[in-house]
Amino acid sequence: MADRDSEIALGEDRSEGISWVELMARDSRKPPHILTEESYTFRGSDPIPADRYTSEEFARLERERMWPYVWQFAAREEDLPEAGDYVVYENVGRTYLVVRQDDGSIRAMHNVCLHRGRKLRTGDGSAEKFVCPFHGFAWNKDGSFNSMPCQWDFPHLMERNMDLPGAEVGRWGGYVFIRDEKGGPSLEEFLAPLPDHFKRWRHEECATVMRVAKEVPANWKVTMEAFMEAWHTIVTHPQLLPFTGDSNAAYWTWGDNVNVNLVPFGVMSPHIQEGQGEQWIVDEFIKYNGRSADNYEEGASDNPMAIKVPEGLTAREALGAAMRNAYTESTGYDHEDATDAELLDALVYNVFPNFAPWGGFMPNVVYSWKPGRTPDTCVMEVRVLARIPKGQPIPHGTPLRFLTLDQKWTEAAELGILGDVFEQDMDNLPYVQQGLHASKNGKVNLGNYQEIRIRQFQDTMMKYINGELGGSKEA
Repeated sequence: MADRDSEIALGEDRSEGISWVELMARDSRKPPHILTEESYTFRGSDPIPADRYTSEEFARLERERMWPYVWQFAAREEDLPEAGDYVVYENVGRTYLVVRQDDGSIRAMHNVCLHRGRKLRTGDGSAEKFVCPFHGFAWNKDGSFNSMPCQWDFPHLMERNMDLPGAEVGRWGGYVFIRDEKGGPSLEEFLAPLPDHFKRWRHEECATVMRVAKEVPANWKVTMEAFMEAWHTIVTHPQLLPFTGDSNAAYWTWGDNVNVNLVPFGVMSPHIQEGQGEQWIVDEFIKYNGRSADNYEEGASDNPMAIKVPEGLTAREALGAAMRNAYTESTGYDHEDATDAELLDALVYNVFPNFAPWGGFMPNVVYSWKPGRTPDTCVMEVRVLARIPKGQPIPHGTPLRFLTLDQKWTEAAELGILGDVFEQDMDNLPYVQQGLHASKNGKVNLGNYQEIRIRQFQDTMMKYINGELGGSKEA
Protein backbone atom coordinates (compact mmCIF):
# COMPACT_ATOMS: atom_id res chain seq x y z
CA MET A 1 0.00 0.00 0.00
CA ALA A 2 1.21 3.51 -0.74
CA ASP A 3 2.74 5.43 2.14
CA ARG A 4 0.41 8.04 3.54
CA ASP A 5 1.63 11.61 3.46
CA SER A 6 0.13 15.06 3.38
CA GLU A 7 -0.39 14.84 -0.40
CA ILE A 8 -2.66 11.77 -0.25
CA ALA A 9 -6.27 12.55 0.58
CA LEU A 10 -8.45 10.14 2.49
CA GLY A 11 -9.72 7.44 0.16
CA GLU A 12 -7.00 7.95 -2.45
CA ASP A 13 -4.66 5.18 -1.32
CA ARG A 14 -4.46 2.21 -3.68
CA SER A 15 -2.79 -1.19 -3.56
CA GLU A 16 0.61 -1.82 -5.03
CA GLY A 17 0.60 -3.49 -8.43
CA ILE A 18 -1.04 -2.62 -11.72
CA SER A 19 -4.26 -0.64 -11.37
CA TRP A 20 -7.49 -1.48 -13.17
CA VAL A 21 -7.20 1.53 -15.49
CA GLU A 22 -3.59 0.63 -16.33
CA LEU A 23 -4.71 -2.92 -17.05
CA MET A 24 -7.41 -1.63 -19.40
CA ALA A 25 -4.76 0.33 -21.29
CA ARG A 26 -2.98 -2.99 -21.96
CA ASP A 27 -6.11 -4.86 -23.08
CA SER A 28 -5.88 -6.56 -26.48
CA ARG A 29 -8.99 -4.60 -27.55
CA LYS A 30 -9.98 -0.99 -27.00
CA PRO A 31 -12.14 -0.96 -23.87
CA PRO A 32 -15.43 0.99 -23.76
CA HIS A 33 -15.62 4.09 -21.61
CA ILE A 34 -17.67 2.23 -18.99
CA LEU A 35 -14.53 0.24 -18.10
CA THR A 36 -12.10 3.16 -18.05
CA GLU A 37 -13.89 6.13 -16.49
CA GLU A 38 -13.41 6.03 -12.72
CA SER A 39 -16.27 7.12 -10.46
CA TYR A 40 -15.28 7.23 -6.80
CA THR A 41 -16.26 9.57 -3.97
CA PHE A 42 -14.82 9.35 -0.47
CA ARG A 43 -17.71 8.89 1.97
CA GLY A 44 -15.97 9.25 5.30
CA SER A 45 -14.45 6.73 7.69
CA ASP A 46 -17.02 6.58 10.50
CA PRO A 47 -17.91 3.08 11.76
CA ILE A 48 -21.23 1.37 11.07
CA PRO A 49 -23.37 0.47 14.12
CA ALA A 50 -23.41 -3.29 14.57
CA ASP A 51 -27.08 -3.33 15.55
CA ARG A 52 -28.05 -2.58 11.94
CA TYR A 53 -27.30 -6.26 11.37
CA THR A 54 -28.74 -7.74 14.56
CA SER A 55 -31.66 -5.62 15.76
CA GLU A 56 -35.26 -6.66 15.15
CA GLU A 57 -36.20 -3.01 15.58
CA PHE A 58 -33.90 -2.03 12.73
CA ALA A 59 -35.27 -4.89 10.60
CA ARG A 60 -38.77 -3.50 11.27
CA LEU A 61 -37.67 -0.08 10.02
CA GLU A 62 -36.31 -1.70 6.86
CA ARG A 63 -39.66 -3.44 6.30
CA GLU A 64 -41.66 -0.27 6.85
CA ARG A 65 -39.48 2.49 5.43
CA MET A 66 -37.31 0.91 2.75
CA TRP A 67 -38.61 -2.27 1.11
CA PRO A 68 -42.03 -0.93 0.00
CA TYR A 69 -40.41 2.00 -1.85
CA VAL A 70 -37.57 0.34 -3.78
CA TRP A 71 -37.56 -1.63 -7.03
CA GLN A 72 -37.08 -5.32 -6.22
CA PHE A 73 -35.81 -7.91 -8.70
CA ALA A 74 -38.63 -10.47 -8.80
CA ALA A 75 -38.15 -12.65 -11.89
CA ARG A 76 -36.60 -13.06 -15.32
CA GLU A 77 -38.75 -12.82 -18.46
CA GLU A 78 -37.99 -16.47 -19.28
CA ASP A 79 -39.47 -17.52 -15.93
CA LEU A 80 -42.95 -16.65 -17.26
CA PRO A 81 -42.82 -16.78 -21.07
CA GLU A 82 -46.51 -17.55 -21.90
CA ALA A 83 -49.79 -15.82 -21.08
CA GLY A 84 -51.00 -17.07 -17.71
CA ASP A 85 -47.52 -18.03 -16.49
CA TYR A 86 -46.89 -16.65 -13.03
CA VAL A 87 -44.12 -16.43 -10.45
CA VAL A 88 -44.70 -16.18 -6.71
CA TYR A 89 -42.34 -13.54 -5.33
CA GLU A 90 -42.08 -13.17 -1.56
CA ASN A 91 -40.04 -10.84 0.62
CA VAL A 92 -40.26 -9.31 4.13
CA GLY A 93 -43.71 -10.72 4.83
CA ARG A 94 -45.28 -9.74 1.50
CA THR A 95 -46.30 -12.20 -1.22
CA TYR A 96 -47.00 -11.32 -4.87
CA LEU A 97 -48.20 -12.95 -8.07
CA VAL A 98 -46.16 -11.75 -11.05
CA VAL A 99 -48.25 -12.75 -14.08
CA ARG A 100 -47.80 -12.66 -17.86
CA GLN A 101 -50.85 -11.16 -19.60
CA ASP A 102 -52.40 -11.98 -22.99
CA ASP A 103 -50.79 -8.92 -24.61
CA GLY A 104 -47.31 -9.88 -23.37
CA SER A 105 -47.30 -7.35 -20.55
CA ILE A 106 -46.62 -8.38 -16.96
CA ARG A 107 -48.72 -7.43 -13.97
CA ALA A 108 -48.11 -7.95 -10.25
CA MET A 109 -50.70 -8.26 -7.51
CA HIS A 110 -50.75 -9.27 -3.88
CA ASN A 111 -51.05 -13.03 -3.49
CA VAL A 112 -53.69 -12.94 -0.72
CA CYS A 113 -57.37 -13.87 -0.91
CA LEU A 114 -59.56 -10.91 0.08
CA HIS A 115 -62.00 -13.24 1.85
CA ARG A 116 -60.14 -15.01 4.67
CA GLY A 117 -56.54 -14.20 3.75
CA ARG A 118 -55.23 -17.49 2.36
CA LYS A 119 -52.36 -17.31 -0.11
CA LEU A 120 -53.80 -17.90 -3.55
CA ARG A 121 -50.68 -19.69 -4.77
CA THR A 122 -47.67 -21.16 -2.98
CA GLY A 123 -45.50 -21.91 -6.03
CA ASP A 124 -44.92 -20.89 -9.63
CA GLY A 125 -47.17 -22.15 -12.42
CA SER A 126 -49.71 -21.17 -15.07
CA ALA A 127 -53.37 -20.23 -14.68
CA GLU A 128 -56.18 -18.37 -16.41
CA LYS A 129 -57.60 -17.37 -13.05
CA PHE A 130 -56.61 -17.68 -9.41
CA VAL A 131 -59.17 -19.61 -7.35
CA CYS A 132 -58.64 -19.64 -3.60
CA PRO A 133 -58.28 -23.27 -2.45
CA PHE A 134 -60.12 -22.45 0.81
CA HIS A 135 -63.57 -21.18 -0.26
CA GLY A 136 -63.30 -20.61 -4.00
CA PHE A 137 -63.14 -16.82 -4.32
CA ALA A 138 -61.59 -16.26 -7.77
CA TRP A 139 -59.64 -13.57 -9.61
CA ASN A 140 -58.66 -13.24 -13.26
CA LYS A 141 -54.99 -13.32 -14.19
CA ASP A 142 -54.94 -9.52 -14.40
CA GLY A 143 -56.03 -9.30 -10.76
CA SER A 144 -59.62 -8.28 -11.46
CA PHE A 145 -62.31 -9.98 -9.39
CA ASN A 146 -64.00 -12.96 -11.09
CA SER A 147 -66.49 -14.68 -8.80
CA MET A 148 -67.33 -16.13 -5.41
CA PRO A 149 -69.53 -18.97 -4.15
CA CYS A 150 -72.60 -18.07 -2.08
CA GLN A 151 -72.64 -14.55 -3.40
CA TRP A 152 -76.01 -14.03 -1.69
CA ASP A 153 -74.20 -13.99 1.67
CA PHE A 154 -71.87 -11.13 0.69
CA PRO A 155 -74.10 -8.26 -0.45
CA HIS A 156 -71.81 -5.91 1.43
CA LEU A 157 -68.92 -6.78 -0.94
CA MET A 158 -70.76 -6.18 -4.20
CA GLU A 159 -70.21 -2.46 -4.27
CA ARG A 160 -66.60 -2.63 -3.14
CA ASN A 161 -63.50 -2.92 -5.25
CA MET A 162 -62.59 -6.59 -4.93
CA ASP A 163 -59.67 -6.50 -7.36
CA LEU A 164 -56.40 -7.75 -5.90
CA PRO A 165 -54.18 -4.86 -4.74
CA GLY A 166 -51.47 -4.34 -7.32
CA ALA A 167 -47.77 -3.50 -7.33
CA GLU A 168 -45.83 -1.57 -9.94
CA VAL A 169 -43.91 -3.58 -12.53
CA GLY A 170 -40.75 -2.49 -14.34
CA ARG A 171 -38.82 -4.42 -17.00
CA TRP A 172 -35.29 -4.06 -18.23
CA GLY A 173 -32.79 -6.38 -19.97
CA GLY A 174 -34.89 -9.50 -19.40
CA TYR A 175 -35.30 -8.69 -15.69
CA VAL A 176 -38.68 -8.05 -14.05
CA PHE A 177 -38.89 -5.74 -11.03
CA ILE A 178 -41.76 -4.84 -8.74
CA ARG A 179 -42.34 -1.95 -6.35
CA ASP A 180 -45.02 -2.22 -3.69
CA GLU A 181 -45.75 1.48 -3.24
CA LYS A 182 -46.41 3.45 -6.41
CA GLY A 183 -44.53 6.64 -7.16
CA GLY A 184 -40.91 7.63 -6.93
CA PRO A 185 -38.23 7.21 -9.59
CA SER A 186 -38.97 5.10 -12.66
CA LEU A 187 -37.07 1.83 -12.98
CA GLU A 188 -34.79 3.40 -15.59
CA GLU A 189 -34.01 6.30 -13.27
CA PHE A 190 -33.46 3.94 -10.34
CA LEU A 191 -31.05 1.72 -12.32
CA ALA A 192 -29.02 4.48 -14.00
CA PRO A 193 -26.30 4.17 -15.27
CA LEU A 194 -26.65 0.36 -15.35
CA PRO A 195 -28.75 0.12 -18.55
CA ASP A 196 -26.18 2.16 -20.48
CA HIS A 197 -23.36 -0.09 -19.26
CA PHE A 198 -25.18 -3.32 -20.11
CA LYS A 199 -26.09 -2.38 -23.70
CA ARG A 200 -22.96 -4.20 -24.89
CA TRP A 201 -23.74 -7.37 -22.93
CA ARG A 202 -27.42 -7.73 -23.91
CA HIS A 203 -28.84 -9.73 -21.04
CA GLU A 204 -32.19 -9.75 -22.84
CA GLU A 205 -30.64 -12.35 -25.19
CA CYS A 206 -29.79 -14.63 -22.25
CA ALA A 207 -31.71 -17.24 -20.27
CA THR A 208 -31.38 -18.71 -16.79
CA VAL A 209 -29.51 -22.01 -17.07
CA MET A 210 -28.83 -22.48 -13.35
CA ARG A 211 -30.68 -21.24 -10.28
CA VAL A 212 -29.89 -22.13 -6.69
CA ALA A 213 -30.96 -20.45 -3.44
CA LYS A 214 -29.82 -21.17 0.08
CA GLU A 215 -30.89 -20.17 3.55
CA VAL A 216 -27.91 -18.63 5.33
CA PRO A 217 -27.42 -18.19 9.11
CA ALA A 218 -26.53 -14.51 8.87
CA ASN A 219 -28.24 -11.18 8.26
CA TRP A 220 -28.99 -10.40 4.61
CA LYS A 221 -26.67 -7.37 4.71
CA VAL A 222 -23.82 -9.35 6.27
CA THR A 223 -24.17 -11.94 3.52
CA MET A 224 -24.55 -9.45 0.68
CA GLU A 225 -21.63 -7.32 1.83
CA ALA A 226 -19.38 -10.40 1.78
CA PHE A 227 -19.85 -10.31 -2.01
CA MET A 228 -19.23 -6.57 -2.39
CA GLU A 229 -15.45 -6.61 -2.07
CA ALA A 230 -12.70 -8.85 -3.45
CA TRP A 231 -9.90 -8.46 -0.96
CA HIS A 232 -11.20 -11.15 1.42
CA THR A 233 -9.72 -13.49 -1.21
CA ILE A 234 -6.39 -13.16 0.62
CA VAL A 235 -7.54 -15.42 3.46
CA THR A 236 -10.93 -16.83 2.47
CA HIS A 237 -10.16 -17.96 -1.11
CA PRO A 238 -6.37 -18.42 -1.30
CA GLN A 239 -6.67 -20.84 -4.24
CA LEU A 240 -7.80 -17.88 -6.38
CA LEU A 241 -4.76 -15.67 -5.73
CA PRO A 242 -2.58 -16.96 -8.61
CA PHE A 243 -4.99 -15.52 -11.19
CA THR A 244 -6.98 -12.85 -9.31
CA GLY A 245 -6.02 -9.21 -8.90
CA ASP A 246 -7.92 -9.01 -5.62
CA SER A 247 -6.65 -5.89 -3.90
CA ASN A 248 -5.92 -3.98 -7.09
CA ALA A 249 -9.51 -4.33 -8.27
CA ALA A 250 -11.53 -1.18 -8.98
CA TYR A 251 -14.48 0.03 -6.87
CA TRP A 252 -16.77 2.64 -8.42
CA THR A 253 -20.08 4.14 -7.33
CA TRP A 254 -22.78 6.23 -9.00
CA GLY A 255 -25.39 8.20 -7.06
CA ASP A 256 -27.41 6.32 -4.45
CA ASN A 257 -28.18 3.02 -6.12
CA VAL A 258 -25.47 1.60 -8.39
CA ASN A 259 -21.88 0.47 -7.86
CA VAL A 260 -19.40 -1.99 -9.32
CA ASN A 261 -16.40 -4.06 -8.32
CA LEU A 262 -14.13 -4.73 -11.33
CA VAL A 263 -11.94 -7.72 -10.45
CA PRO A 264 -9.25 -8.66 -12.97
CA PHE A 265 -8.51 -12.32 -13.69
CA GLY A 266 -5.49 -13.72 -15.50
CA VAL A 267 -3.15 -11.62 -13.36
CA MET A 268 -1.53 -12.54 -10.07
CA SER A 269 -2.64 -11.08 -6.78
CA PRO A 270 -0.21 -8.45 -5.48
CA HIS A 271 -0.03 -10.61 -2.35
CA ILE A 272 1.94 -13.29 -4.24
CA GLN A 273 5.61 -12.41 -4.06
CA GLU A 274 6.83 -14.79 -6.75
CA GLY A 275 4.76 -16.56 -9.38
CA GLN A 276 5.57 -19.40 -11.71
CA GLY A 277 4.98 -17.68 -15.04
CA GLU A 278 2.12 -16.90 -17.40
CA GLN A 279 1.31 -20.55 -18.14
CA TRP A 280 0.92 -21.23 -14.43
CA ILE A 281 -1.60 -18.36 -14.17
CA VAL A 282 -3.64 -19.89 -17.01
CA ASP A 283 -3.53 -23.36 -15.51
CA GLU A 284 -4.66 -22.12 -12.09
CA PHE A 285 -7.44 -20.08 -13.69
CA ILE A 286 -8.74 -23.16 -15.50
CA LYS A 287 -8.58 -25.22 -12.32
CA TYR A 288 -10.36 -22.86 -9.93
CA ASN A 289 -12.19 -20.11 -11.81
CA GLY A 290 -15.43 -22.05 -12.05
CA ARG A 291 -17.01 -20.31 -15.03
CA SER A 292 -14.76 -20.86 -18.04
CA ALA A 293 -14.58 -24.64 -18.35
CA ASP A 294 -18.32 -25.04 -18.87
CA ASN A 295 -18.03 -23.28 -22.22
CA TYR A 296 -15.83 -25.90 -23.86
CA GLU A 297 -16.45 -29.45 -24.98
CA GLU A 298 -14.13 -32.13 -23.72
CA GLY A 299 -11.54 -32.93 -26.36
CA ALA A 300 -12.07 -29.78 -28.41
CA SER A 301 -8.98 -28.11 -29.79
CA ASP A 302 -9.71 -25.00 -27.71
CA ASN A 303 -10.48 -26.93 -24.52
CA PRO A 304 -9.16 -24.79 -21.64
CA MET A 305 -7.01 -27.67 -20.45
CA ALA A 306 -5.19 -27.32 -23.76
CA ILE A 307 -4.67 -23.54 -23.65
CA LYS A 308 -1.01 -22.71 -24.04
CA VAL A 309 0.37 -19.22 -23.67
CA PRO A 310 2.22 -18.35 -26.92
CA GLU A 311 5.60 -16.68 -26.76
CA GLY A 312 5.23 -12.98 -26.06
CA LEU A 313 1.62 -13.11 -24.84
CA THR A 314 0.32 -12.69 -21.31
CA ALA A 315 -2.00 -15.10 -19.55
CA ARG A 316 -4.85 -12.57 -19.95
CA GLU A 317 -4.29 -12.31 -23.67
CA ALA A 318 -4.15 -16.09 -24.14
CA LEU A 319 -7.27 -16.70 -22.06
CA GLY A 320 -9.10 -13.82 -23.74
CA ALA A 321 -8.31 -15.17 -27.22
CA ALA A 322 -9.46 -18.69 -26.31
CA MET A 323 -12.71 -17.47 -24.80
CA ARG A 324 -13.33 -15.01 -27.62
CA ASN A 325 -13.21 -17.85 -30.12
CA ALA A 326 -15.26 -20.21 -27.96
CA TYR A 327 -18.06 -17.72 -27.30
CA THR A 328 -18.27 -16.74 -30.95
CA GLU A 329 -18.52 -20.38 -31.96
CA SER A 330 -21.05 -21.35 -29.29
CA THR A 331 -23.39 -18.33 -29.66
CA GLY A 332 -23.08 -17.30 -33.30
CA TYR A 333 -22.41 -13.70 -32.22
CA ASP A 334 -19.20 -11.95 -33.24
CA HIS A 335 -17.00 -11.29 -30.20
CA GLU A 336 -14.08 -9.78 -32.10
CA ASP A 337 -14.41 -6.42 -30.34
CA ALA A 338 -14.92 -7.94 -26.89
CA THR A 339 -12.15 -6.93 -24.51
CA ASP A 340 -10.21 -9.45 -22.46
CA ALA A 341 -11.85 -7.87 -19.41
CA GLU A 342 -15.37 -8.52 -20.72
CA LEU A 343 -14.50 -12.15 -21.43
CA LEU A 344 -12.56 -12.95 -18.25
CA ASP A 345 -13.14 -10.62 -15.36
CA ALA A 346 -15.69 -10.39 -12.56
CA LEU A 347 -17.58 -7.18 -13.41
CA VAL A 348 -19.84 -7.34 -10.36
CA TYR A 349 -22.52 -4.63 -10.26
CA ASN A 350 -24.88 -3.99 -7.36
CA VAL A 351 -28.20 -2.16 -7.51
CA PHE A 352 -29.70 -1.00 -4.24
CA PRO A 353 -30.81 -2.74 -2.21
CA ASN A 354 -30.16 -6.39 -3.14
CA PHE A 355 -29.65 -7.04 -6.88
CA ALA A 356 -26.20 -7.91 -8.27
CA PRO A 357 -25.84 -8.82 -11.97
CA TRP A 358 -22.39 -9.52 -13.43
CA GLY A 359 -21.46 -7.71 -16.61
CA GLY A 360 -19.41 -9.00 -19.50
CA PHE A 361 -19.83 -11.59 -22.23
CA MET A 362 -19.15 -14.76 -20.27
CA PRO A 363 -22.05 -16.68 -18.68
CA ASN A 364 -23.27 -14.07 -16.23
CA VAL A 365 -23.80 -14.65 -12.52
CA VAL A 366 -26.73 -12.84 -10.87
CA TYR A 367 -26.92 -12.61 -7.08
CA SER A 368 -29.84 -11.50 -4.91
CA TRP A 369 -30.45 -11.55 -1.16
CA LYS A 370 -33.60 -11.34 0.96
CA PRO A 371 -34.09 -11.07 4.74
CA GLY A 372 -35.04 -14.23 6.61
CA ARG A 373 -37.62 -14.72 9.34
CA THR A 374 -35.28 -13.10 11.87
CA PRO A 375 -32.39 -10.63 11.50
CA ASP A 376 -30.03 -13.60 11.92
CA THR A 377 -31.01 -15.43 8.72
CA CYS A 378 -31.45 -14.66 5.06
CA VAL A 379 -31.85 -16.29 1.66
CA MET A 380 -29.17 -15.88 -0.99
CA GLU A 381 -30.02 -16.75 -4.59
CA VAL A 382 -27.56 -17.39 -7.41
CA ARG A 383 -28.58 -17.47 -11.06
CA VAL A 384 -26.34 -18.13 -14.02
CA LEU A 385 -27.40 -16.65 -17.35
CA ALA A 386 -26.10 -17.94 -20.68
CA ARG A 387 -26.45 -16.31 -24.07
CA ILE A 388 -28.83 -18.21 -26.31
CA PRO A 389 -27.31 -19.03 -29.74
CA LYS A 390 -28.19 -16.51 -32.42
CA GLY A 391 -31.54 -17.21 -34.05
CA GLN A 392 -32.76 -19.63 -31.41
CA PRO A 393 -35.76 -18.90 -29.17
CA ILE A 394 -35.15 -18.19 -25.51
CA PRO A 395 -36.09 -21.32 -23.51
CA HIS A 396 -38.00 -21.43 -20.26
CA GLY A 397 -35.75 -20.62 -17.32
CA THR A 398 -34.34 -23.39 -15.15
CA PRO A 399 -36.44 -23.96 -11.99
CA LEU A 400 -35.11 -23.05 -8.58
CA ARG A 401 -33.24 -25.52 -6.38
CA PHE A 402 -33.58 -24.49 -2.72
CA LEU A 403 -31.03 -25.46 -0.08
CA THR A 404 -31.96 -25.30 3.60
CA LEU A 405 -29.79 -24.11 6.50
CA ASP A 406 -28.29 -27.54 7.08
CA GLN A 407 -27.40 -28.10 3.43
CA LYS A 408 -24.25 -26.93 1.66
CA TRP A 409 -23.85 -25.09 -1.63
CA THR A 410 -21.80 -28.05 -2.81
CA GLU A 411 -24.95 -30.20 -2.73
CA ALA A 412 -26.07 -28.30 -5.83
CA ALA A 413 -23.77 -30.13 -8.24
CA GLU A 414 -24.73 -27.77 -11.08
CA LEU A 415 -22.73 -24.99 -9.40
CA GLY A 416 -19.49 -26.89 -9.93
CA ILE A 417 -16.45 -25.24 -8.35
CA LEU A 418 -18.57 -22.18 -7.48
CA GLY A 419 -20.22 -24.27 -4.76
CA ASP A 420 -16.83 -24.76 -3.11
CA VAL A 421 -16.10 -21.02 -3.30
CA PHE A 422 -19.48 -20.17 -1.74
CA GLU A 423 -18.86 -22.66 1.06
CA GLN A 424 -15.62 -20.86 1.89
CA ASP A 425 -17.70 -17.70 2.33
CA MET A 426 -20.23 -19.60 4.45
CA ASP A 427 -17.40 -20.61 6.79
CA ASN A 428 -17.21 -16.94 7.82
CA LEU A 429 -20.77 -15.68 7.84
CA PRO A 430 -22.34 -17.41 10.89
CA TYR A 431 -19.41 -16.26 12.98
CA VAL A 432 -19.68 -12.72 11.68
CA GLN A 433 -23.32 -12.71 12.81
CA GLN A 434 -22.44 -14.15 16.20
CA GLY A 435 -19.59 -11.68 16.58
CA LEU A 436 -21.82 -8.71 15.80
CA HIS A 437 -24.17 -9.79 18.59
CA ALA A 438 -21.22 -10.15 20.97
CA SER A 439 -19.38 -6.97 19.92
CA LYS A 440 -18.09 -4.95 22.90
CA ASN A 441 -17.90 -1.62 21.05
CA GLY A 442 -20.89 -2.29 18.75
CA LYS A 443 -19.07 -0.94 15.71
CA VAL A 444 -18.10 -2.17 12.23
CA ASN A 445 -15.13 -0.47 10.56
CA LEU A 446 -14.72 -0.20 6.79
CA GLY A 447 -11.85 0.52 4.42
CA ASN A 448 -11.95 3.82 2.58
CA TYR A 449 -11.69 2.37 -0.95
CA GLN A 450 -12.13 -1.39 -1.13
CA GLU A 451 -15.31 -1.22 0.95
CA ILE A 452 -16.76 1.94 -0.58
CA ARG A 453 -19.64 -0.05 -2.11
CA ILE A 454 -20.69 -1.13 1.38
CA ARG A 455 -20.45 2.48 2.54
CA GLN A 456 -22.64 3.65 -0.37
CA PHE A 457 -25.22 0.93 0.37
CA GLN A 458 -25.32 1.85 4.06
CA ASP A 459 -25.65 5.57 3.26
CA THR A 460 -28.57 4.94 0.91
CA MET A 461 -30.29 2.58 3.32
CA MET A 462 -30.15 5.22 6.05
CA LYS A 463 -31.72 7.77 3.71
CA TYR A 464 -34.78 5.51 3.61
CA ILE A 465 -34.69 4.77 7.33
CA ASN A 466 -34.43 8.48 8.14
CA GLY A 467 -37.14 9.50 5.66
CA GLU A 468 -34.99 11.33 3.11
CA LEU A 469 -36.03 8.77 0.47
CA GLY A 470 -39.20 6.72 0.19
CA GLY A 471 -42.54 7.65 1.64
CA SER A 472 -41.93 7.81 5.39
CA LYS A 473 -40.55 10.46 7.68
CA GLU A 474 -38.52 9.80 10.78
CA ALA A 475 -40.61 10.07 13.90
